[in-house]
Amino acid sequence: MPAKLSVNLNAIAMLRNRRDLPWPSVTGLGRIALAAGASGLTVHPRPDQRHIRFSDLPDIRALIDDEFPEAEFNIEGYPTDEFFDLCAGVEPEQVTLVPDDPSQATSDHGWDFRKNHNFLAKVIAGYKKIGCRVSLFADGDGDAEAVKIAKDIGADRIELYTGPYGGCYDAPERAAPILEALGKTADAALAAGLAVNGGHDLTVANLPALVKRIPDLAEVSIGHGLTADALEYGMAETVRRFRRACGQVV
Repeated sequence: MPAKLSVNLNAIAMLRNRRDLPWPSVTGLGRIALAAGASGLTVHPRPDQRHIRFSDLPDIRALIDDEFPEAEFNIEGYPTDEFFDLCAGVEPEQVTLVPDDPSQATSDHGWDFRKNHNFLAKVIAGYKKIGCRVSLFADGDGDAEAVKIAKDIGADRIELYTGPYGGCYDAPERAAPILEALGKTADAALAAGLAVNGGHDLTVANLPALVKRIPDLAEVSIGHGLTADALEYGMAETVRRFRRACGQVV
């Protein structure tokens, strides 16, 4: 089955927040994305609310529940008590836990599973109690032992950090070894019984090679590149373009 597409709404929210105005509408563009066939919506609410605001979460939850009940809500974040409370309030289908410092501009590395396994085991159990699937952000470095730890501590999925792969947009000769390392990480995760997601700097141009190397990729979460394309092609057509790049029949 082709990878599903979850549309990350952070860049849309960041554009909205430049003015004290309600547009562009986060839920309005989320609605267009879902109507065009996206399988879900992703947000990463930062503590300073510099893009997604905490008040956006119930609205996105209601959009999915009321109009697109087959879609999924994925919330990313570092597992603080405050983040847990946000998730408990809207019960996303999936929580993606990232090891970010709150001051980071964006996610840029995966978890050190060896160092953080006790901490993660405890927080994963908490999210399972509120009914969330748990995905852990992971470096795509081919470390089979690390992803086995992720499975042992209760994760359902890993999300491969694909930033280094996306960073090869102007140097395709560097992409092949990075792609192979991502593929080996996915192979190890799948062998351990984990499903595999991917995200960060994925584009219509680089997605086909990724899904070819990882044919069992469950989901990709895409925001920056998709939003940039939406300025040119419109949100609906952009979602269709990304769905085709995932191997979906559109």
